[in-house]
Amino acid sequence: MYKYLTKMSDQIRLKNYSERTHQAYMACIRDYLDKNHHCYQFPHRQNVEAYLIAKRDQGYSPQTVNLYLNAIKFFYRWALDRDFPSSIKFAKKTLKVPVVFQHGEIIVLLKNVKNRKHQLMMALAYGAGLRVNELVNIKVRDIDFYTKTIRVVHGKGRKQRVTLLPERLLMNIKTECSGKPPGEYLFVSERGGKLSVRTPQLAFARALKLSGINKPASFHALRHSFATHLLRSGVNLRYVQELLGHSSIRTTQIYTSVCSSDLTHIRSPL
Repeated sequence: MYKYLTKMSDQIRLKNYSERTHQAYMACIRDYLDKNHHCYQFPHRQNVEAYLIAKRDQGYSPQTVNLYLNAIKFFYRWALDRDFPSSIKFAKKTLKVPVVFQHGEIIVLLKNVKNRKHQLMMALAYGAGLRVNELVNIKVRDIDFYTKTIRVVHGKGRKQRVTLLPERLLMNIKTECSGKPPGEYLFVSERGGKLSVRTPQLAFARALKLSGINKPASFHALRHSFATHLLRSGVNLRYVQELLGHSSIRTTQIYTSVCSSDLTHIRSPL
């Protein structure tokens, strides 16, 4: 079994999957093999389906169940060289309306960030539509002050894209870049080197609590707000898709539902 795990790990790296995907797939398949160590050589449909149903019954989301299924498919295809039953289908994903802040709430949120660097990080995440992992991986050489753009190298699925560098943040970003070589991270820890994603996430959570905004929001809500506010201001959906780095416009269209369901300007007839 160890040699198959090693082969799977090697195959994930050969296919240039992200380290996050690598860790997730390996964790999923170790759990699967732990539950099916007596019969893992062949992908028996009943065993795989029973395993996935057990995950669902444990309260795992459809997205997480699909992650396990993807890991299992990868294991049999690339580690064991086995055909995987095509009759085993993906779980239907739940369509969640993204949590979005009003512009005024963004201002209140940023005012409640006491640390200057943390405030700049959150403002940039909102102003450029960045995921938290993309934010901490920005390097000085990725900033183009002339075109007011940011080259996102560590996008989801290893995809690269170009997004906006907010004009209001230009001076602060220049100060942050000052004295750093091109290959240095834009935001560094106190001990030097790249920040952990937990740093901006914890700063966001503290600011949300202090602001009194009663929304079940995570750091990713800043990116949701970026997309929604662009669409509300009349920016074409295709441009928003490019700025977010979505492969399919269907993914971007979820924000149109947020725009169309904005009830703040509708008065009740009562």
